[in-house]
Amino acid sequence: MAARTAMAEPGVQGDDGGFTLHAPEGTSYRVDIANGVFAADNPLLAEYCEGRRVVVFLGPTVNRLYGDQVRRYLTARLASDGWKVVVIGGGEERKTMDSIEEICAHAKAAGLDRQGVMLAIGGGVTCDLVGFAAAIYCRGVRYIKVNTTLVGQVDVGVGIKTGVNALGTKNMLGAYHPAHASINDPAFLDTLSPRQIRCGLGEIAKMAIIKDSWLFRALEECPEVFRRPCPTPFWLTAQGLAPRGVEDYVLRTAMALMLEELCPNLREHDLARLVDFGHTFGPVIETASNYRIAHGESVAIDMAISSELARVLGLITAEDCERIIRLIITLGLPVHDPQTCTAELMDRALTASWERRGRRLHLVVPSGIGSAVFVDDLEDAPSSAVAEALEALAARRADLPGPVMASR
Repeated sequence: MAARTAMAEPGVQGDDGGFTLHAPEGTSYRVDIANGVFAADNPLLAEYCEGRRVVVFLGPTVNRLYGDQVRRYLTARLASDGWKVVVIGGGEERKTMDSIEEICAHAKAAGLDRQGVMLAIGGGVTCDLVGFAAAIYCRGVRYIKVNTTLVGQVDVGVGIKTGVNALGTKNMLGAYHPAHASINDPAFLDTLSPRQIRCGLGEIAKMAIIKDSWLFRALEECPEVFRRPCPTPFWLTAQGLAPRGVEDYVLRTAMALMLEELCPNLREHDLARLVDFGHTFGPVIETASNYRIAHGESVAIDMAISSELARVLGLITAEDCERIIRLIITLGLPVHDPQTCTAELMDRALTASWERRGRRLHLVVPSGIGSAVFVDDLEDAPSSAVAEALEALAARRADLPGPVMASR
């Protein structure tokens, strides 16, 4: 009788080098945290390529910042005829099926076979595009993500969803396609613009609001994290939670929370997902703004609307709602956009989510700092309550200190 290979226990295991996820349905993957990923003496990326033919895709900004390093690394670590670098366009407006076909055409021209690897180096858009292309090229090939933005490291880089915008809807077409490897190098964050950092902090705040009151407190006390050096709060040190500093604590905690929440429902068989907080009103706001509002900013506005709506519905105290709104603002993120935050458009967003989620709303709203509940029925989020929430946010835009509108 053939010996059986023991299955890993489902769950998320963390170590100094990152996290390993084993989903109950059998999917397993690794998210690495590595310094100097393109250093010639760092074997991690080359080992994941495993001597296979590699086509590397990066956007113009990443090519400008890291293109020479990438090419030197590949020259030092891989066979000279075993790789090719392709620069593709960036930006949310490029998340289309035309871009997917373009990526596949480059892969075919480079002779990528079914044993080959697509390597995406960049932010969420690049990784979404390359991941979806890899999912359908030759009915599926391996791909690797090197995540260079904060949003990429705490959100796109830890999940398995890929996709493009289509039919007037954000991420309408896509596939679940786990990456062969996903690598996060914190040093990449040093080259990000303030706006990119703010967008990443929006995704981190999302997990803090719904899952972790200590992470929430850390963001309250260190709102400039990743933008300038921040002393580690004493209470974090006393609890032994931040041996490598507050930046490492915030990054790792956000990644771990996302992975733990995704793990039991990796392919979304259950459409009630806490990680959809910030993603009911947000996609409509982002699309309606013609992507003037970035993803992290739309998440922030959604979180503000959802929090005020929870207050109106009596699901959260006014004090906790105030803390959430103030955190979003202190992080430099918007809580309202007059052009898109209309009662009519937000009602349409609720109806669209209700249709997409199997005729159940599954709207995630905070019930406290570090906890959340679902509003499951469309009639439980009446238009009058949505309008009251929007009015509260519109009024406080001029009342609260700090930037509240998106700025480049």
